[in-house]
Amino acid sequence: QVQLVESGGGLVQDGGSLRLSCAASGSIFSLNAMGWYRQGPGKQRDMVASITNGGRTNYADSVKGRFTIDRDNAKNTVYLQMNSLKPEDTAVYYCNAEVVTLLRRYLEVWGQGTLVTVSS
Repeated sequence: QVQLVESGGGLVQDGGSLRLSCAASGSIFSLNAMGWYRQGPGKQRDMVASITNGGRTNYADSVKGRFTIDRDNAKNTVYLQMNSLKPEDTAVYYCNAEVVTLLRRYLEVWGQGTLVTVSS
């Protein structure tokens, strides 16, 4: 059993900042890629940012230059620093991780989501 627990969402004004955290726990042998996705009202879930266990990052064009993803492998935690937030960033943000369990099984795990609301 592996769980991802997100925190850090909330209400912020246009131009503000938030930092999301996602901690993985459970029967983890290793974590491969981790990432953040978001789903706005009436929209599909889209990738926001991802990071490999070696630190290579990838961003959606809409957040490049504003959002930064990083991870602490010792804490099994991934972060998303969000600056210059816009109302269109309003969404439920989900953490995602590719996990190798202690039984050497490969899993894709999702967090429960955290709501980010940007007011204009």
